Amino acid sequence: MLDWTDRHERYFLRFITHHSLLYTEMVTTGAIIFGERDRYLQFNKEEHPVALQLGGSDVKHLAECTKIAEDYGYDEVNLNLGCPSNRVQNGSFGACMMAEPELVGECIAAMKQAVEIPVSAKTRIGIDDKDSFEELVHFVGTLHEAGCENFVIHARKAILKGLSPKENRTIPPLKYDVVYKIKELFPQCHISLNGGVKTLDETLGHLKHVDGVMMGREAYHNPYLLSQVDRLIFKDDHAVLTRHQMVESMFPYIEKEMQKGVRLQSIVRHMLGIFQSVKGTKAWKRYLSENAHKADAGLDVLKHALTLVEDKAIDQ
Repeated sequence: MLDWTDRHERYFLRFITHHSLLYTEMVTTGAIIFGERDRYLQFNKEEHPVALQLGGSDVKHLAECTKIAEDYGYDEVNLNLGCPSNRVQNGSFGACMMAEPELVGECIAAMKQAVEIPVSAKTRIGIDDKDSFEELVHFVGTLHEAGCENFVIHARKAILKGLSPKENRTIPPLKYDVVYKIKELFPQCHISLNGGVKTLDETLGHLKHVDGVMMGREAYHNPYLLSQVDRLIFKDDHAVLTRHQMVESMFPYIEKEMQKGVRLQSIVRHMLGIFQSVKGTKAWKRYLSENAHKADAGLDVLKHALTLVEDKAIDQ
């Protein structure tokens, strides 16, 4: 998920341009405390600044994991207050925590006290029948009093009973104006908007009202969209790599990871969308899907797949 704020620098598989921040996938506190810590927390130095998103509701565990994240070199810790899945609800964290603003405030305060790095929150505009604007204002205000100054707000409420996580990303209506109003009421806070943003033109429109825009699914499925972030948002006209050049810049990383035993498929499956809307994209996806999973698949597979698609610097 990409949050365009001030001039952050963040790279993810070299698809993401300068000045954007990508939050990691959510990791539960239990996985960090009781699981294979390095597996969940290691990252490459090129990824800075990088934030760790935590899922949990135990005050002490969240504080402990926030400190662990700082020790690992993370630049920020984000508390997940928006995930509506049954598994997350059963663990008493995610979006269901919006029903307990005082508990969340305790969590934020303990996390802030444990570290020097920023602690932020990602939330919804409401849950189930707790979706009034007054309740959202109380929730944000409680977290702000606890020390949270950076909010990422998904402009949909979550329906915890009756909708799947996928449906919760599309069915509840988007209410961008609610997020705009939160920014008006909390001008001292950094408010980023999330939910349904698919184009940079939309992003520019939202940035007239909020401090940042976070893009999730579109950035994953159409990563080359981000090649224009610098030009359109930050007025930086540096040269833009072509799609082929971006994929080729991944070669050293892929070789290094494969030497560790990582299979080609584990990496390239996240790169399939780089040629979206380009002639040959179906052949690119099909060839990689049919060959990258093989035990002996190497860079030759990726190089051949590149011959199946056109090479363009920017979308026409």
